[in-house]
Amino acid sequence: MKNILSKLNKAFESRIRLGIMSILSVNESADFNTMKQLMELTDGNLASHLKALETIGYIRSTKQFIGRKPNTQYTITEEGRKCFREHLNALEELIK
Repeated sequence: MKNILSKLNKAFESRIRLGIMSILSVNESADFNTMKQLMELTDGNLASHLKALETIGYIRSTKQFIGRKPNTQYTITEEGRKCFREHLNALEELIK
């Protein structure tokens, strides 16, 4: 049991970070507003979790303008995909 718990990634303990990674793992990318609406979060709450995941290299952001409006797209990195998959495998192993 201890060995299984050690495989859980602390970066994904928050339901918000699990949600972000889940959205990005099944979509090529997602923008800030889409994730905000899907998870029903405030700007500040979502932004702080996105920044944390970006800082550790699990997601990447790309800023652009669509017309005159700023748009930030997020994608999952290969490292993020690998670590998220390992976390999900550990959760699955835990509930077996």
